[in-house]
Amino acid sequence: QVQLVESGGGLVQAGGSLRLSCAATGRTLSSYIMGWFRQAPGKEREFVARINWGSGSTYYLDSVKGRFTVSRDNAKNTVYLRMNSLKPQDTADYYCAAGAWSISANYYTANAYGYWGQGTQVTVSP
Repeated sequence: QVQLVESGGGLVQAGGSLRLSCAATGRTLSSYIMGWFRQAPGKEREFVARINWGSGSTYYLDSVKGRFTVSRDNAKNTVYLRMNSLKPQDTADYYCAAGAWSISANYYTANAYGYWGQGTQVTVSP
């Protein structure tokens, strides 16, 4: 079992920054993919970014490339999502997720992840 707890959301003005944290407990994550998703009111949950815990490889949604950075701290068993130059359209609930690595999984989709945090709200005002 993996437990994930997000923190760091809040209200920020457009152009501002936030850093989300996702603390993981329960097992080591060296063979896991850690993803960040978001869901805005009335919209489907969408992929934002992911990091391969073992290799550190990262992937991003096109609209956040150059603004968001996903990273991990092995010692703290924590994944971060640094969000710069925030826009009102970034407003959503943000979720951290963990998925065991599988060659057949599509880690751009939510169903590749078996563990989810409770979410943290991010609101960007104009």
